[in-house]
Amino acid sequence: MTKQGFGLGRLPVWGIVIPVALIQVFFTFGAAYGQHELDKVNAGTVVLLLASALTLLLRRRYPVSTLAAVWLIDSVYFALDYPFGPVFLGMVVAIFNAALNGRRLAAWVTCYGGAAVMFTAMLLGRPDVHFDWFSFGAVVAWLGLVMTAGEVAKARKERLAQASATAAEQQRRQATEERLRIAREVHDVLAHHVSLINVQSGVALHLIDEQPDQVRQALTAIKASSKEVLVELRNILGVLRDVDNADGAPRQPVASLEQLDRLLARMRAAGLPVEVEVHGDKRPLPSGVDAAALRIVQESLTNTYRHAGPTTAIVTLRYEPADLVVQVTDDGRGDAGAISSEGSGNGLAGMRQRAEALGGTLTAQPRDGGGFCVTATLPTGAPRRTDPEDSA
Repeated sequence: MTKQGFGLGRLPVWGIVIPVALIQVFFTFGAAYGQHELDKVNAGTVVLLLASALTLLLRRRYPVSTLAAVWLIDSVYFALDYPFGPVFLGMVVAIFNAALNGRRLAAWVTCYGGAAVMFTAMLLGRPDVHFDWFSFGAVVAWLGLVMTAGEVAKARKERLAQASATAAEQQRRQATEERLRIAREVHDVLAHHVSLINVQSGVALHLIDEQPDQVRQALTAIKASSKEVLVELRNILGVLRDVDNADGAPRQPVASLEQLDRLLARMRAAGLPVEVEVHGDKRPLPSGVDAAALRIVQESLTNTYRHAGPTTAIVTLRYEPADLVVQVTDDGRGDAGAISSEGSGNGLAGMRQRAEALGGTLTAQPRDGGGFCVTATLPTGAPRRTDPEDSA
């Protein structure tokens, strides 16, 4: 047997019927010879032995009915005073199958009810069979043993089915989470680059006649953003299709703070002055935290670029013992305009979901002195420092 189930359950329905039929027919001749009852074996004997085996073809669809039919055939067999022998083999298969695949109460009732009918047929049809309590107890125990074996097999089969269903549900959940993560990546990439392209194309149209040099700068920024978004989308769609590159490595690194300088350069080229401040000892971060930090900075700067008006922005990274604090501030209008501090926009909602998925927090609100501030606290998994007095 394997984790997938019992071997008999995977056989075709006739896979056990043919061996049972052959054993019951041919070995009955040997049993009859040993009992000096070979003269009792005739065409009727063979027909009943084959019928008992062939009835098992219905065992999976009608497990209890199949057991009842086998009991009936065997009762007729013994009522006609045919010899003892491997006729019990089909009976064992039918009893085990009824316990494994049938309803519990119906299977047990049919098992012992059929046994009573067959034992009565033996008493009436065979003069050498007499009732005694020892034989009765032995039959009851034997039937209970076979039925219990079927119950154990049924319990294991149900556990395996439940485990398989749980594993399938886990796979579906992971696939859904992965699709949501990829969808969030696509949103962040498109929102950022399309916003830059939209604003720069507007600038180019506005200045095309008066300041052609500025138009060249805007078109250069549009070209760079277009190229960048194509590269990022190709990588994201490659993950979605689960297609690896020939060298087994991505053509572009996954989203991480290693790309922060390139992001800031792109924003400066688009006309948003950005400064970066790093506090604490820089250290490697978990990949999820690293990617979330870059996307939060990217989305925050995109919102600043689109909504804050003429402004400057400051990106602050603070490496704390157990957290990374990411803060993006600007000194623009600060009224949030199209940006709600409650996160009603997809951008803020996506940033908040990223932070909360990692066990962190995110706040986004106007600053008292003007401007806007986004602050995300992302746990890095590093142990928190404790006060020596507390640990004493």
